[in-house]
Amino acid sequence: MFRKKSRRLKIRKNRIWPTALLFLLMSAALFVVMLITGSVFISYLLDTKLSDSFETLNTMQKVWTDKGDKDPEHMSEFNMDCFILNNEGKTELMIGSDTCIRSASAEFSSVLQPDKEYLIYGDTESEVLVPEKGELEFKLTKFLSEVGRYLDENKDASIFTTGINSDNTIPNGSINIPIWISTGLSDGSGTIYARTVVSFNVNYVFAIIRIVLIVIVIYLVIFVLMLINVISNLRARNKLARQFYKDVTTGGNNRAYFFAKGEPAVRGRGNAKKRYAVLSIKLMNYLSFCVCHSVSEGEKLICRIYDTVNSKLARRELAAHFDSADFAALLAVNSDGELTARLGTLTEALESADSDHRLDFHIGAYMIDVQTDGSGRIKRRKELDLEECYNNAFAARESLPESGGSAYAFFDAKLVEEQKWTDTVVERQQRALESEEFVVYYQPKYDPRTDELRGAEALIRWQSPELGFITPYRFIPIFERNGFITEIDHYMLTHVAVEQKRWLDQGIHCVPVSVNISRAHFIEENLAEQIRDTVDSVGTPHGLIEIELTESAFFDDKQLMIETITRLKSYGFTVSMDDFGSGYSSLNSLKDMPLDVLKLDAEFFRGENCDGRDRIVVAEAIRLARSLNMRTVAEGVEVREQVDFLAEQECDMIQGYYYAKPMPKEEFEARLEVKEQ
Repeated sequence: MFRKKSRRLKIRKNRIWPTALLFLLMSAALFVVMLITGSVFISYLLDTKLSDSFETLNTMQKVWTDKGDKDPEHMSEFNMDCFILNNEGKTELMIGSDTCIRSASAEFSSVLQPDKEYLIYGDTESEVLVPEKGELEFKLTKFLSEVGRYLDENKDASIFTTGINSDNTIPNGSINIPIWISTGLSDGSGTIYARTVVSFNVNYVFAIIRIVLIVIVIYLVIFVLMLINVISNLRARNKLARQFYKDVTTGGNNRAYFFAKGEPAVRGRGNAKKRYAVLSIKLMNYLSFCVCHSVSEGEKLICRIYDTVNSKLARRELAAHFDSADFAALLAVNSDGELTARLGTLTEALESADSDHRLDFHIGAYMIDVQTDGSGRIKRRKELDLEECYNNAFAARESLPESGGSAYAFFDAKLVEEQKWTDTVVERQQRALESEEFVVYYQPKYDPRTDELRGAEALIRWQSPELGFITPYRFIPIFERNGFITEIDHYMLTHVAVEQKRWLDQGIHCVPVSVNISRAHFIEENLAEQIRDTVDSVGTPHGLIEIELTESAFFDDKQLMIETITRLKSYGFTVSMDDFGSGYSSLNSLKDMPLDVLKLDAEFFRGENCDGRDRIVVAEAIRLARSLNMRTVAEGVEVREQVDFLAEQECDMIQGYYYAKPMPKEEFEARLEVKEQ
């Protein structure tokens, strides 16, 4: 796969859960504080309320045991329901009613009487204070029901109006909670139980209720404000997301949406068993359509194409408009065959998106297969990068030829190897240049009438210590794509000039050598001066350097090209057009370009013979060049019959395997030496 560091923009999420968690923690802390405060308050309240009752109970048991006066009449003077049980559980005394719930009790240590331990029991007439698991529990709901009963019995009472009287006295009225307390008899003969009442002043109770209600209201207000804030943040984020993920042209999904939503879907646990296909879709010749029909019409076409792609998607599949005429889609497919069928259907639908125009599309597809571990079990695609998958689909799309109508291609191992090779070349190119791993080869040019060496073309080879000998077709296209070809042009020009100067200094008869200058260089207005200065820095005569331009270079900036050629000729350089007849409108360029040499494309001479219509075209091209005062060079000549034909047509030079293949400088130098002899 193509590795590419992701630079995708993402919406920064304002996390809501930290705010909610903080609110919950604060609520829990408040609740705990309230529980602790309530527990301490109730304990203190019981201690103060029951202190007199505990003292009375102690007095009662002393009257019963210490004085030995066991007269019930004397015990009734304390005005408390009570009873005494001996150690056998028999009743020794009963005053009033026994409403004590003795099934559960709670120990109570009085602060006011720390030397005594008391037990507290519930009363059948009230369930507000109830012992449970050895602890005295305050039942708030039961207490509130007691408050409600008080309000029913006292129609004029109100939680919100009851307060201090005008004379600063507390209004009468209380809520009474009966409980039972007990302590052991001092002689150890039994236990005395007494019924007492815990009284809560109504005004105090209502004040506490008001405080609690105020706290609850404040809490609810805070909760509502937080809820409003959360909802507001969610709406703002959703609005931002809609804008961020919205494509300006189509109003649908854009590139950011495709990766943000598609990647989690492919990585999801529930989708691990599914196979997916990532598509890179391009409308061909979109710019030409806009030139002919306006940009607004082009945008309408883009919208129709986007709608067409979406119409061919199943549920939970994605499509997006990336930029210009590029689209992406994420399909769920079961097999390669299903993908092929869907691509065919999609292509047909896209071609019909505009009934008034023929539309061609290129589609690249990359299959995301099910992943398994060493034991064959399916695993999640946790590390999958959807952008990398799209890049692979894009690479498959770019492998399709420019012409030929609609087509689709699949990303495969061959493309992987090509990309690996591209990465290797790019990684090593600068080091190779600095280490002079690039080697200049020379292919001689001969006069077909005399078989005399008349010139040569400088060709590049790469002799890498790690990769071995590399032919130009494996790296020159890469350099042309990444712009490094301009560095190669300077490198070749310098080395050829240096070799020419060295041969001259050795007394060797030199012939002009042509050096290719790529079309990428012709955006520079001072190109002619760069070439001149490079050659002059070596000291090589300008007449020994021929600047060779490819035919395609003549259709970038025509005026700048004419000016550059004119200046090169004024500096004494020869200028030639390479690949004449390779498919461009060369005749029109010949009319304006002041060239010296015309090189006939090698395709004219493929095969064993050059006859018929080929002969007519070649003969007329040579005659045309001669009429324009240009010399001609025929490339790719391999057999004697072609040489004889070209000599007959007065072609000036032949460059091809019939005379010589490209050769290292030492071998070419030997030919110069032989010729000098």
